[in-house]
Amino acid sequence: MEKTLIEICNLLAIVAIVGILFLKTKGRGILTIGIITLQVIINTVVALSVFANGPVEYFYPGSFVTGAIPVRIDYLSAWFILVISFTFLTGAWYGIQYMKKYIEQSDNLALHAVAFLLLYTSLIDICLVQNSIVLLVIWEIMALSSFVVIIFEHYKSTTLKAGINFLIQSHVCILLLTIAFMWVKVKTGTFDFNAISSFSTTQTKITGFALFILFFTGFAIKAGFVPFHTWLPLAHPAAPAHISGIMSGVIIKIGIYGILRVLMLIKTDMVTVGYFILFVSLITGLYGVMLAIVQHNLKKLLAYHSIENIGIIGIGIGLGCLGLGYNNQLLVLAGFGGALLHVLNHSLFKSLLFFSAGNVYQAKHMMNIESLGGLIKRMPHTGYLFLIGSLAICGLPPFNGFISEFFLYNGLFHGLVSSNLQFILFLLFSILALVIIGGLALICFTKAFGIVFLGSPREEIHEEKNIEVPMRIWPMYLIVLLIMIIGLFPLIFNTYLLNVISLYGPGLNPQAKVHFGEILTQLSIVGWYSLGFVALVFLIYNLKLLITRRRIVNQDTTWGCAYTGQTGKLQYTASSFIRSYRKLAEPILSIKKKKEEAKGLYPGIIMQKTHALDKIETWLIDKPLLKVRKFLGSFVFLQNGNIQAYILYGFVFVGLALLLPSIIEKIVVIVKFLNQL
Repeated sequence: MEKTLIEICNLLAIVAIVGILFLKTKGRGILTIGIITLQVIINTVVALSVFANGPVEYFYPGSFVTGAIPVRIDYLSAWFILVISFTFLTGAWYGIQYMKKYIEQSDNLALHAVAFLLLYTSLIDICLVQNSIVLLVIWEIMALSSFVVIIFEHYKSTTLKAGINFLIQSHVCILLLTIAFMWVKVKTGTFDFNAISSFSTTQTKITGFALFILFFTGFAIKAGFVPFHTWLPLAHPAAPAHISGIMSGVIIKIGIYGILRVLMLIKTDMVTVGYFILFVSLITGLYGVMLAIVQHNLKKLLAYHSIENIGIIGIGIGLGCLGLGYNNQLLVLAGFGGALLHVLNHSLFKSLLFFSAGNVYQAKHMMNIESLGGLIKRMPHTGYLFLIGSLAICGLPPFNGFISEFFLYNGLFHGLVSSNLQFILFLLFSILALVIIGGLALICFTKAFGIVFLGSPREEIHEEKNIEVPMRIWPMYLIVLLIMIIGLFPLIFNTYLLNVISLYGPGLNPQAKVHFGEILTQLSIVGWYSLGFVALVFLIYNLKLLITRRRIVNQDTTWGCAYTGQTGKLQYTASSFIRSYRKLAEPILSIKKKKEEAKGLYPGIIMQKTHALDKIETWLIDKPLLKVRKFLGSFVFLQNGNIQAYILYGFVFVGLALLLPSIIEKIVVIVKFLNQL
């Protein structure tokens, strides 16, 4: 049954792509949303069937190049299918309303719809196919379709630059994966993923670790681990809001899927792998949140928080690997359980935050936090939805972010019982890093929500009306519903999580399962208390409305101590709100300042601007590119516009091509002669 359903999904995508070519703009939108919804339903049925009845495996005959093409739908595949499908469903329904603002760009919308369908289908197929050469082809389709949906507004230079940056780094990712898969193919003679296990089993630990590093680096570029993260802060602000939500929610998670899949297959020293992933993840989480705080662009701020949350997921994966290496099944459960739950949780609250940012953008046509303010009065739904997403991403109960982070803390504190000093020190540093990440996230989202939605407008900006239409808002409330369900009733995913984790720790002993149940029981108790708190708040709020419903409410400007000027300029700015943090973080971060001080008796404009730069992007991309340009610039004299010189270049090239073989032959003869002497 699963095979038939997957084939129907792929066929639906082909039919929709052909249909889009023959329909008008409105028909294209209806067809796209209809096909995506149908695909999501079918894929959800497949995933739930796997969880209910067990993994599925079948083969396609393939060709003399690929060999047999195995399709394996196990619990890990099913988990990611569910995550990808829900985010695409809400993203598609939000996006169809969001893209109405671009209705006049008919050709652009058609290409966008085709790429959107290809993107969803390819992401699902990546979770199913276990033939490396076929996977690389699908990965390329996913990369190209992602590029197309990102550069929807390609007429903007910044958007095009971000898209090209993404495309180049995506192909670096593909290159590294190709090298790793080809290495396995040469040694084993097959493209089947199971060859990774058979190859790594026969190799030394150093060779196995080197193979893992190749795979990890390739997938880490897609996931956004530091220092491979530099495409994220450029691509997220450039893409339409629904694509930003999907990109952060699931496209970067396909890199996490790749890492989890390789860890399931590769046989090497898991202790070394665990420490490596944990170290990289801690740096990623800390660096991401530190840079997020100092951003002025709302979507760029959210992009750096995606990097931070990839770090949190990586911490869970690292803990799980250490659990495998030290044969600590409780750590395996807490680590992989926290990572898998955070993959789901982050896809929910981050897509909610990006959709909210999209509403702000279409209302104000800007993302500069410094210029916004007081939006909750004009966009109450968006304001409260952004607040819920902010509380969830900060890991506060009763929201879902608390559940996955509780898993990680539980694993970290449980691991402190060990007698291994190095292990204990790593865990202590991890606990400290997670605490710092959580505290800085609170600062960041207090700033983002407070400056954007509270207070008064800081600048007079044209504002679009009717942004909060039901078609745009209901997908966001659907996300909130799932956020609350996970936060209040965490036991709902008990069986699913255990099934996925069992792929890494087969034969989990009863004690480990009991401890897993204890974690969920503790969380469910917190959930019931949280539910009571929510009910109490709801009761008090409605009681207040009942008491005050007949009172006349008078509104006026805030008293300014007899000052009658614009009060908007007297509020905190985003920069002044985090000034103390910025001054503390300046030695680590690269922050440029532009300042106009008061001069003379009647000073003019007094102003200070700060701009945060990504040091890693400067060191790894900007400076090397400048050096390459400088080197290539030294050959500009060759392009002199003289046609005779160009003809001469041709003769020189042909001459060298003819002479080179004979020159090489003579060199070989001389070398042989010298060797005989």
